[in-house]
Amino acid sequence: MSDQIRDLIAEAARRARAETNDEPEPGMTGEVQWPMQCAVGKGLEGAIATDTRIGYVNGAKGWLIYRGLNIFDLAEFSTFEETSYLLLYGQLPTKRQLQDFGRTLVRHRPVPPAVYEVLAQIPTASTHPMAALRTAISVLGNLDDSSEKLTVEGEREVSIKLIAQMATVAGAIARIRRGEAPLAPREDLSHAANYLYLMTGEEPSELNSRIMDISLILHADHGMNASTFTTMVVNSSLSDMYGSVTAGIASLKGPLHGGANEQVLYDLEEIGNPENVEKWFQHARETKRKVMGFGHRVYKAYDPRARILGPLAQLLSHRDPDIENLYKIAVKLDGLVCTQLGSEKKVFPNVDFYSGIVYRALGIETAMFTPIFAVSRVSGWTARALEYLGDNRIFRPRALYTGPPRVEYVPLEKR
Repeated sequence: MSDQIRDLIAEAARRARAETNDEPEPGMTGEVQWPMQCAVGKGLEGAIATDTRIGYVNGAKGWLIYRGLNIFDLAEFSTFEETSYLLLYGQLPTKRQLQDFGRTLVRHRPVPPAVYEVLAQIPTASTHPMAALRTAISVLGNLDDSSEKLTVEGEREVSIKLIAQMATVAGAIARIRRGEAPLAPREDLSHAANYLYLMTGEEPSELNSRIMDISLILHADHGMNASTFTTMVVNSSLSDMYGSVTAGIASLKGPLHGGANEQVLYDLEEIGNPENVEKWFQHARETKRKVMGFGHRVYKAYDPRARILGPLAQLLSHRDPDIENLYKIAVKLDGLVCTQLGSEKKVFPNVDFYSGIVYRALGIETAMFTPIFAVSRVSGWTARALEYLGDNRIFRPRALYTGPPRVEYVPLEKR
């Protein structure tokens, strides 16, 4: 089965490379001379906030690299543990380094009982899992005596704890939502397999574990997205890493960011069957309804992560008629959108479009999709915050004031 997954990813990579080449995006790579000039749009679109060696997205060509390594190669050959080490330390680990790093993650998996006690007090019916996750990570920070070691090395130790414990907390939230007691993390499972176990209560198959592992790799880093930028902004004030990551979780929660894959599933379920796709899409266009899972602020080509997740969704879809139906709807909608909007408006599927089908096939509740994103992205959040901390300068953009320059104060009795 592992060979089958590798073959699927290799084929996705071949197709991607056939449609593009490995030229960097002009003006977005190379050494930076500060200060620099750039065109800036609302929401800081196009602004260059810092330089980095961690990750690079070429949106025009549709490719993504971590530390110079192509995402297709990492998905085919790497693990989440190895990818996290790469992001944090800047290079692939030796076999010994990877073993030591893996053991460190395992050692930090357990969380204090107080975290479970707080989670048990949160009303599951009315609280989004990301809100619960945000609270739990904040509690972890209050319980860690080392949280205020604000050196790069001190923050790196906390970052490793967060990578390990984010999965434990997210797994506990999944269980509590079903009225079940949280499980203790296992030491004999990989990060991805342990996370699935903590959510479902069952030891996952090799196939499920590997697909979750690939999903975590794909989500680990993605440029200066909203949650990464949020994490870095908070950390630049020399706040602690727990607080910074808590802010990142809050940003990721939004439906315009990490919550989009939930909305994709709701759309596919609303469509109902493949025969309804054209009518549904036409109505969406007429009413100017946003079709979730398509388009991206950076990508103007097919998202490479969607190229990988699409075949994985197909592989898993044969397990269940309902999943297979969702996949067929997705494929038809994919083709329709690409045909009508691809060449003209550069609108293609993004990472959220197929990821929800993958997670549904793995037996995960829809509301728990975005926490998966956080379990992965914490490695990218912390890596970028650590990199910036090495040459820190607090973020301080300005806003153009458009109000009146002077208003006379009118005493209360005369208003």
